[in-house]
Amino acid sequence: MTRNAVLTARAAPPKGVYSQAVRAGDLVFVSGQLPLDANGALVGEGDIRAQTQAVFDNIAAILDAAGASLDQVVKTTVFLTDIDDFAAMNEIYAANFAPPYPARSTIEIGRLPPGMRIEIECIAFAERKTA
Repeated sequence: MTRNAVLTARAAPPKGVYSQAVRAGDLVFVSGQLPLDANGALVGEGDIRAQTQAVFDNIAAILDAAGASLDQVVKTTVFLTDIDDFAAMNEIYAANFAPPYPARSTIEIGRLPPGMRIEIECIAFAERKTA
């Protein structure tokens, strides 16, 4: 099975040695997305709702570039710097997904880059396109 990097200018650019996502067969593995705009600037400093939506905007753009969508996400992992942000994050999370919701893990972590309160990674299913 081949694996192909996914890269789109409509999402925050990678700031390290990783791909925005990798597609392997029918699966798309989206790297952890931070609350950055397509130019790499922080969105919504201190506002977990704005930061969560910015993360989802990045994920949606990356999935689109990979031939998938948020409707095809099967698993997410949410990293929060403060678990007290869970309820506010969850409101935005629920607005971006429809039932059946993806499987999810949510973890409180020590820290993220300055000003960032959330990171989300996901796995999606993208059917192969036939010619």
